Amino acid sequence: MSIRHDYELLAVDREVDFEDPTVPIWMEALTHNSDPTNTRDTSNKEEEISSSLKYGFRLFCTTALHPLDYAKTLIQLGYEPIAPRPGRTLFGAKRLMLPNIFQYAYHIGTVDGFTGCFRGLSAKLLGNILSSYYGEKLANSTGLIIAKKPRKASNWDDDFALFIEDVQRDMVVHCAGVVISQPFHVISVRMMAQFIGREQIYGGLWQSVKEVWKTEGITGFFSGIVPRLMVELGCIAMTSTITYLFSRYVGQNRTIRSNVNTIAHFTVASWLYPYHVVSTCMIVNGSRLKAGNPPLMDHYFGWTDCYRRLTMTNDHKRGASFFFRTVARAQPGKLSGSPSSAPYPELK
Repeated sequence: MSIRHDYELLAVDREVDFEDPTVPIWMEALTHNSDPTNTRDTSNKEEEISSSLKYGFRLFCTTALHPLDYAKTLIQLGYEPIAPRPGRTLFGAKRLMLPNIFQYAYHIGTVDGFTGCFRGLSAKLLGNILSSYYGEKLANSTGLIIAKKPRKASNWDDDFALFIEDVQRDMVVHCAGVVISQPFHVISVRMMAQFIGREQIYGGLWQSVKEVWKTEGITGFFSGIVPRLMVELGCIAMTSTITYLFSRYVGQNRTIRSNVNTIAHFTVASWLYPYHVVSTCMIVNGSRLKAGNPPLMDHYFGWTDCYRRLTMTNDHKRGASFFFRTVARAQPGKLSGSPSSAPYPELK
């Protein structure tokens, strides 16, 4: 049998039209790789690798930015060890200016060293890993599977149904993530709050678990969870609704919709930020730490009482700004001589 006849048979088997008998050898391998099953397997592997790289990068960013989150947590608790200085705001008004978050993080490093800036990181990373994994598992088990490709709706009713389905899935994932990670979040925040009173009560992860269980029981692991859930679920519901309404009544351009989603998320997160401060305060309040007891912090009857008192003293947005931090109007008279704050200079 001739070589040309062999290639003609190969062309018939592979449904390829060969006019030249000198067919490259790699053509057969190429036709084998065009099998849709192999293509799907390769695509799934690439998606798994891509998601793993994204999650690894997320953990790296969480680790690298932890010193700033550490400083932000202490600011939310009302601890200001560096005296404010007379200065001007971004708009030129004379105010007492507090150090920015980078100066605050540098102060933590000068006291506890470089490794001290990462106190509470282990509990935070463990909580993030468990919440991400089991949050997705729970959503998948309830039948809320994420779509691999963008879905197209034939009419407005179908579009609204897809919107509700996506919001439900996001809320299930985030709600489960908050519940799963809250015990580790409580431990992480209390580890960082020890900087204020220079305690060593929450040394390691296991020691911290025993401390919370012994002093507060199971409820101690979920301190401050209600305002935290309000922030997470509120951001998802309002941001998704704003983006959906814009895409439906204004335009469906993908770039514009992405920008609208970003702006909406930033706006909603800023509006709900006081509840984040309340959650941090409630996590520490009532524990054995000095940061959670008088005179550094009042005893609150609940998170609503905490929110009301922080709003009255204009402390409900502590840590919202990284730069141009100013002393709250009601704060100097309240905290004069308090060990949680450095003495205030006279503003002339």
